[in-house]
Amino acid sequence: MKTRIISALVALVIAIVVLILANTPVLDLVLAGLSVGALYELFKAMGLVKYMPECCVCFGYSALDIMIGMVHRQGVLDCLNTGLFGFFAVMALLLLYLKNHDNYNYSIPFTFLGLTLGVTYSFACLQRMPMDFPKFGVFAIVLTLAGAWLADSGAYFAGTFFGKHKLCPVISPKKTVEGLIGGTVCNGVFLLAIAGVYGALINKDVHVNLIAVFIAGMLCSLIGLVGDLGASVIKRQAGIKDYGRIMPGHGGIMDRFDSVLTVTPFMYWMFSCGLLVTK
Repeated sequence: MKTRIISALVALVIAIVVLILANTPVLDLVLAGLSVGALYELFKAMGLVKYMPECCVCFGYSALDIMIGMVHRQGVLDCLNTGLFGFFAVMALLLLYLKNHDNYNYSIPFTFLGLTLGVTYSFACLQRMPMDFPKFGVFAIVLTLAGAWLADSGAYFAGTFFGKHKLCPVISPKKTVEGLIGGTVCNGVFLLAIAGVYGALINKDVHVNLIAVFIAGMLCSLIGLVGDLGASVIKRQAGIKDYGRIMPGHGGIMDRFDSVLTVTPFMYWMFSCGLLVTK
């Protein structure tokens, strides 16, 4: 437990520094690194790292797609975007498939493609928040990460004191229905508190829709659970306990960001539609 707490505190300090530098290339580089790292952990768990050329194509696409934000902030080379990088990534994977079709079947290139597009899109949504929401971009990132992570705390305490009915014993034996309910409600309350403080004390130039934030918090708990359970199924089928050991006591990048991958696109859409914050 001590190692877990120390590791979390170190990660928190790093996260604060990165958020302070959110409008610099630091955020782009960190998110690109996290995206590539998450892909590597997934590929390794699935036994796909032996196909190194395919892995390199996916790593390259992911890093470029996120880091191109550094260039876009300067108002140049807008033609270099997700569509272009995605096209070249698909073409490269198809060419490698044509070359190596005797060594693996069609599921391999499409697994590479699906995982890469999904993981990269989620991290790219985080990367775009400071640029797309200049008046509250850092807050958008904080609320998104809180929506993905804080539900676990509420679910843990609710499950510990009230948990009786297993939610999905085969996939995640410790999760309970009572924990899910408690985590969902608590997540709404947590995000409501964060948003209330932000709107009242930190940034009075924007209007925060507290009711929508509360509802979004509860939905984030459910959406994040899908990412969490999906990553858990992969680990169980791969016969591994953690995706990695980059965070002592916590595991790998995917162990910490599995729920973030599903929550981020949802929160980005909520912010884009003006449902949570308006100027």
